[in-house]
Amino acid sequence: MAILSKIRDRSMFLIIIIGLALFSFVLDPSAIQSFFSSGKVNSIGEINGESIDREEFGRAVESYKSRAGRNVSQMQAVNAVWNNMVSEGVFKTQLEEAGIVIGEKDLWDAMMALPSVQGSPLFKNEIGLFDEEKLKEYVATLRDDAKTGDKTAWNNWLATEKSIQQNLERKAYTSLVKVGLGASLKSGERDYFNNNTTVNASFVYVPYTSVSDSLVSVSNSDIASYIKENKKKYNVDASRNLNFVKFDIIASKNDEDAIKATLSVMVNDREEYSAAAKGKVNIPGFKNATDDKAFVEDSKSDLSYDGTFRFQNELPSVISNEVFEAETGAVVGPFKHNGYFKLSKVSEVIMIPDSVKASHILISFAGAASSSSLVSEADAKKTVDSLLKVVKGNKAKFTEIAKTLSSDLGSGAKGGDLDWFTYSTMTPKFRDFCFENKTNDIDVVKTVFGFHIIRIDAQNEKKKAVKLATVAKLIEASEETENIIFEKAETLASQLAEGKNINDLAKESGYNVQMAVGLKVLGENVTSLGSQRQMVSWAFDTNRLLNDSNRFDVDVNGKMAYAVVSLTGITKKGLAPVAAVINEIRPILMNRKKAAILLKRMNGETLSEIAKENNTAVRNATAVTIVSPTLVGVGNEPAIVGAMSTLELNKVEKGLVGNKGVFAVEVTKRELPATLENYGTFRNTLVNKVQNRTGQLYNVLKEASQIEDYRGQIY
Repeated sequence: MAILSKIRDRSMFLIIIIGLALFSFVLDPSAIQSFFSSGKVNSIGEINGESIDREEFGRAVESYKSRAGRNVSQMQAVNAVWNNMVSEGVFKTQLEEAGIVIGEKDLWDAMMALPSVQGSPLFKNEIGLFDEEKLKEYVATLRDDAKTGDKTAWNNWLATEKSIQQNLERKAYTSLVKVGLGASLKSGERDYFNNNTTVNASFVYVPYTSVSDSLVSVSNSDIASYIKENKKKYNVDASRNLNFVKFDIIASKNDEDAIKATLSVMVNDREEYSAAAKGKVNIPGFKNATDDKAFVEDSKSDLSYDGTFRFQNELPSVISNEVFEAETGAVVGPFKHNGYFKLSKVSEVIMIPDSVKASHILISFAGAASSSSLVSEADAKKTVDSLLKVVKGNKAKFTEIAKTLSSDLGSGAKGGDLDWFTYSTMTPKFRDFCFENKTNDIDVVKTVFGFHIIRIDAQNEKKKAVKLATVAKLIEASEETENIIFEKAETLASQLAEGKNINDLAKESGYNVQMAVGLKVLGENVTSLGSQRQMVSWAFDTNRLLNDSNRFDVDVNGKMAYAVVSLTGITKKGLAPVAAVINEIRPILMNRKKAAILLKRMNGETLSEIAKENNTAVRNATAVTIVSPTLVGVGNEPAIVGAMSTLELNKVEKGLVGNKGVFAVEVTKRELPATLENYGTFRNTLVNKVQNRTGQLYNVLKEASQIEDYRGQIY
């Protein structure tokens, strides 16, 4: 972006300004006092009274990020490490009290049993079997390397070891808990009778809907009282709500026309004034360029040169027909494709197979991609050269060698067979050998994965393919366009700072207001804006007030934009505010109050009298059970069916409050199931049901633990 480029050019100036700003913060006595008096300077949190050191936590986060690679964000790493440390802390006391200790032999045996260890060629002997001594040598080498400075592999081994130890400890603890969970035969018998007893009953059902909503009212204080009565359910974490308008920094039509014009003048030779020559000089056009790769690079293309051959179906549809009808040297474009304007030249036309079937033997070496080999590149080259002589002299040996020596275990198990693959499947050097040579050719090719002995087994029909040289220019906003968009965003931000409402302003200007509801202190995703940690941190600043606003520069999937944000909701940690749960609780309390009205209408002594009083009819329920507590014409009513299973026969019980209304019930028949000689099956069912809940063990232990989390003040 034009403005952002200027900012990068002035980075030293910005560093000085930022430094001064930070210095002013440091000199603020209130900030210093707040920070150091908190007692949390060196702590990221506490678990059952034990502090988690901030520096140790930071190192763990960086280690996690290095292992996870680019696909993990800072906050994802922070949360993953925190969850792991909480899990470790929560189980620590329980393991100590239970006396669970994992011995060195148990841990070593578990490490040896890992599929990645058992299947690695590093730890196999001459006949292809796992060799424990080779694993011990490998671990000793890692430890020695760590002493000389290279600690990465050793630290990864220790991390794996720790993870396995934790899994073994928790598995042992869970097994111990399971042993203590059971059920008696009497419990099995009781469960059998409860679940299989059927009930016939007559009942009167008066729905809540029979009472007009206008006859009951639920106040905010009623809802607040209900929240307090159900603290556990309505205890919430701190959250924030935002309303925002996004201003995409995109090219205008004039910007696009200018970019197209820049490409159009490149097609043919042209004259331009040269200050060095003090006159006009001839500039060769794309058509007459003798080195297409150099022309693309000299033209400062926004996409690098790609010398790959393409079939017609692999080209952009907008030019595919034109390209395949063109002669070598023809230039096509400018055309719009995937966010760029492009100018493409047909550099070469060939006939190649549309797919190839090949086999290979991979001999990897230390430092090659995806390699765990300790063999040097020079030794690997000697090995592959000698193997090439063997397979060329006796082609039947290829399959045998692939199975026993190939570093590619997947294809090696199939004698090196890679099956059929298309032109764009393999790495360039591997691909070029397979598609530019003939069936039955065998040779060595080096790629990032190591040395390959490749045998071309078959080739499909040859088809026309073209190599295009393409000059591409990113379609982006000019400085003038970006300034216009910036001014719009800044104007909205200024108006919000004056106390105006974002929805009113957006309606006047035709902007789309988006919402981000329930942002958490350690969150980073802001709905359509994606990962915007700086925005969440701003919303949770301790000095932030309702309706505060700000403008942010945001990167959304690689595209820059401005977001003007207004803070529309602040929820503190504790009981949920009435406004947040009113739609959930209000119907519950409405039904409670309606139930009180309906109870006063059940004055009759018989079901008929009660039905007449409420202008309804007596209904019947046949063979209902507590396992399937559904009443025909009413729906699911577990409390009512549960009451039916215990009520006295032929006696009217009125004023039973259910899910959908108030009931009067008379049980007419209760039929018990047949008595069994043994209830072991039903006891076992209960035992399994209880023991299956051990999957919730961690959550129960975590809930019972004292956990203090200070991450939101640091990250």
